[in-house]
Amino acid sequence: MIRSLGLAVVSTAVMASAAMAQTADPAGEARVLEILKTTPLIDGHNDLPWALREKHSNDPYAVDLTTDLTATGLHTDIPRLRAGGVGGQLWSVYVPADITPAEAVKETFEQIDTVRRIVAAHPDVFELATTAADIERIHKAGKIASLIGMEGGYSIDDSLGLLREFQAAGARYMTLTHSKTTSWADSATDAPKWGGLNPFGEAVVHEMNRIGMMVDLSHVSEETMLDAIRVSEAPVIFSHSSARGVTNNRRNVPDRVLRLMPANGGIVMVTFVPGFVSAAIADWNRQMGEEATRLGVDPGAEPLDPALAAWAEAHPRPHATVADVVAHIQHVREVAGIDHVGLGGDFDGVESLPDGITGVDAYPEILAALMAAGWSEADIRKLAGENLLRVMRAVEAVARSKADERPGMAVNAAMGAAAAAG
Repeated sequence: MIRSLGLAVVSTAVMASAAMAQTADPAGEARVLEILKTTPLIDGHNDLPWALREKHSNDPYAVDLTTDLTATGLHTDIPRLRAGGVGGQLWSVYVPADITPAEAVKETFEQIDTVRRIVAAHPDVFELATTAADIERIHKAGKIASLIGMEGGYSIDDSLGLLREFQAAGARYMTLTHSKTTSWADSATDAPKWGGLNPFGEAVVHEMNRIGMMVDLSHVSEETMLDAIRVSEAPVIFSHSSARGVTNNRRNVPDRVLRLMPANGGIVMVTFVPGFVSAAIADWNRQMGEEATRLGVDPGAEPLDPALAAWAEAHPRPHATVADVVAHIQHVREVAGIDHVGLGGDFDGVESLPDGITGVDAYPEILAALMAAGWSEADIRKLAGENLLRVMRAVEAVARSKADERPGMAVNAAMGAAAAAG
């Protein structure tokens, strides 16, 4: 989930449609779809549950997911999931970082309930999954495996007990932070407090290893990435991040972290967020932020402040393309290796997409472009799903090895000291 600067004043739908027509490779896409019949394409991050909460009163029945919903602004529906060859989806149960921890706990459980209701509403299409074996079984049955991923460690309210309850409710990864630094981990987009993870943050990672939850390092600071990789006994994931070596954005993964993936066994699931994949857009976002600061206005307000809107009109936002996404996938492969790259689109968590991408039906085009660039069928299978399945099996194996360990009982001493001082 990302709210980029100035998206309210930019629409890419028309150009995206035109670009799709210009770059389509029907034969290549048909070949990709054949591959995806026997290897599930598993996307690491989709915010449809939040889109339903924000736009449709948290009601999965408020929209007909069996129809193409492009015209409604949603990126996700069943026809496009099928057209995209999606075999597994990690549904994000995002809640905002600016609510209280107690509110975050409540809303995260409500978001988990939303995922369950989406699945229950379409039992012929979706089935809940919690293991790699579940994904493979569900895919072979012709359905879309549906997993749950938490986005933001503030949802556990400094409680390992709550972490365990979320795992019991089906969550199989947790992003350690979102846009704000938590009471135990530094975010990429907020002032640091801990220099990465504090001792309680390390205890969270240990407990996630013990109970079989993947440690997701999207959104966290570079120092938090390094600490989590050092502490974790299981492979980590980046559910929706791209490569900082291509686009210098704090949300992307730096090369020195990519180089740690082979030893850790983890995976970077490349996202399609325009500001993360296009250096030109990243620069534009920074310039707009600077202008907003100069004007003393909120760049995320809707509608935009008139003066900032005038600036945006005078400085048109650049466009990202499928080629930009491909460049990030290639870079992760080159630096981390073919075994450590995946896909995490962040659909329905962003308000614009690269030209040529309008929703979850875009994967065949992206994979066909990679095959045209020389990727083999075996490479595509790894990118699409085999790499994540390997990570999940490794995480499950670590949890089995810890089956006799007692549940963690750590408390966040840093917050206790802060409360005492207050």
